Amino acid sequence: MKFTWQNNDKQNFGIKKFLNKKGISHRMYNDVKHDGSILVNDKKPAMDYQIAPGDSVTVVFPPEKSDENVAFSYKKIVVVYEDDNWLVVNKPAGLTSVPGPSNREDTLVNRIKGYLKQQGSTDLKPHLITRLDRFTSGLVLVAKHRLANSLANQEVAAHQIDKRYYAIVDGTMQDKHRIVDMPIGRNGDNFRREVLANGQAAQTEYWVVKQFADCAWLKLKLHTGRTHQIRVHMTELQHPLLGDQLYEGPLDKGIDRQALHAYYLKFWDALAQQDREFELDLPEDMKKVIEEEDK
Repeated sequence: MKFTWQNNDKQNFGIKKFLNKKGISHRMYNDVKHDGSILVNDKKPAMDYQIAPGDSVTVVFPPEKSDENVAFSYKKIVVVYEDDNWLVVNKPAGLTSVPGPSNREDTLVNRIKGYLKQQGSTDLKPHLITRLDRFTSGLVLVAKHRLANSLANQEVAAHQIDKRYYAIVDGTMQDKHRIVDMPIGRNGDNFRREVLANGQAAQTEYWVVKQFADCAWLKLKLHTGRTHQIRVHMTELQHPLLGDQLYEGPLDKGIDRQALHAYYLKFWDALAQQDREFELDLPEDMKKVIEEEDK
């Protein structure tokens, strides 16, 4: 993977500092020095060279080779968007995002890795920027190489990636719009998360799209990204998601998984210097529930 930048500032920079401004970490810089190449104005510079205004800097990254511990899966993925740097996919409910003890052969990462190999990519370590629980469906952002991963993770850390969800929750909502601000943590070794005074800060904003007789269709925006955040906050409000067995949501409402779908994603593409924005419709199982409730 090759990238070229021009120094458009009115001052000189050391090579390392200039590249750091472009998102290249100390570790990536060392990788490039050992296995890639750095050119200034198409020539190899001395390492103490000062990047002058107008200079052009080209970095060639070494390929990210396949991890032999992560299997290739060639099962289908649904690609929403793709370019040289990014992949946005629509993950189906029931598919685990990353390999773990219970599934190492056919997760979303395994499938993306197989897809990249079939596309002829030399970078075979896909980086999931946004992850979804196994039974949550919707948009997942994937960085196709280490530089995209570094840039996107800076946005994640600064809470700059806009992620929005559809959910169907139990009961009648008192507030049509609210920002839920409750810390979330794990009680002992329990897989299930809870609202805990000493937990991590967590903010979820929601809007009621439509209130039905005994459930509500919501839009939600994550202001933080804690594990099970929406599910925990809605449960704490006494409005668990339909089909959410772990958080004791009703299981008799016509859906056999938590009614949660990542329908909207927006992020700043620092490599193209533009916003990227994506939106999906409701999945069929959630649409069916709403249609039944709307009768």
